[in-house]
Amino acid sequence: MKAIVVIFSLFVSSLNLAQDYTEFLTGNPNDVTVNPNFGICLMGGATENDNAMTWFLNKANGGDVVVLRATGSDTYNDYFYSQLGVTLNSVRTFVIASAEGATHPYVLDKINKAEAIWIAGGNQLNYISFFKDNAMEDALNNFINNKGGVIGGTSAGMAILGSAYFTAENGTVLNEDALQNPYAPEVTLGYNDFLNIPFLNQTITDTHYDNPIRNSRHSVFLARYASDNNSIVFGLACEEFTAVCINDEGRAFVFGDYPSFNDFAYFIQTNCTNEFLPETCLPNQPLTWNRNNEALKVYKIPGTANGENYFELSTWQVGTGGVWQNWYVDNGVFYNNDAAQPNCFNLSGSEISWKQVSIFPNPSSEVIFIESLPLVAKVEIFDLQGKAYDFTLLDNAINITQLNSGFYLLKISDWKRTKVFKFLKK
Repeated sequence: MKAIVVIFSLFVSSLNLAQDYTEFLTGNPNDVTVNPNFGICLMGGATENDNAMTWFLNKANGGDVVVLRATGSDTYNDYFYSQLGVTLNSVRTFVIASAEGATHPYVLDKINKAEAIWIAGGNQLNYISFFKDNAMEDALNNFINNKGGVIGGTSAGMAILGSAYFTAENGTVLNEDALQNPYAPEVTLGYNDFLNIPFLNQTITDTHYDNPIRNSRHSVFLARYASDNNSIVFGLACEEFTAVCINDEGRAFVFGDYPSFNDFAYFIQTNCTNEFLPETCLPNQPLTWNRNNEALKVYKIPGTANGENYFELSTWQVGTGGVWQNWYVDNGVFYNNDAAQPNCFNLSGSEISWKQVSIFPNPSSEVIFIESLPLVAKVEIFDLQGKAYDFTLLDNAINITQLNSGFYLLKISDWKRTKVFKFLKK
């Protein structure tokens, strides 16, 4: 009888709202209330990595999973619900056909009640067109930053999870075209105006990194961000069968089938020097972003079955199992070579103290302590939308009881150096 009720409800939703969304449900149609654990799962775009998907689903704590897609059907439902050995209350797929479907009250209600949200592949322009600047955007950001649920995506679903993103509104772009003209019509980017996900601020993701090879065009995306915003920028990329799973402390574990296959993830950042901007990033001119052959510092990590190799997104300095590379572009030609680990704390006037600065506990419900706070430093707290909050700093301790639950940024700076920590107020 239960199965009959579920099938009937799906038939009605599809019949009445065929132009807006289609719903597929596996499991219990009634919501269950549990506390999810925050996490981010980024998948390279080919077949899902089972161990990474198990990591993702376990964060739901037996709750409800919502799959969002713009094309396709219910292929994730049985895979999530019964094939990975993770107990879930339900898996519900919405195939969204328009912004009206994305913002329908029924769809938004299921987003609000979910413990895990997965965004499928396809064309990221559909997701941007249907989800951005409307109630769906608000619901997703609330799910991430207030409820603290786990979110993930593959291919196009991964491509929209960085705070900056390639929109593909004029189709895809090839390496050579982007290198020769960083402002070509196909190089369409959005900046910090859609999803606000902890540890992915000022970050552009890219997928299918090995088919075709996309490190060149990704470097162009990063050059555009740096030039257009006069800002440092970060990149995170996965090869097709590779996944990156990020926990609530910013530790990014890399899953894949290395050494049987060359499955790698890439963590990319502008070199930490005062002169980091591209030398030439102009319309109709080849890109030059050289900076002494080390414009970008990249940590390349092989993905393994149990994901033991990782990179720390809280500092962008520490990783295990990988190798450092320099990436740079000279007159439209991309280069890479081996590199030593960067020491980005050299810019500080008080290097030793900056290396030792840390915060604890994280998450916290009452007090955040700053360890090794430099003698001359400014301390600020912001939410992920940039709103500043007043607080009292006493003996290197910050009372955060007045903050609502969610993720915040703690910014510590002196005249030369800034260090930002993300923390979770429980």
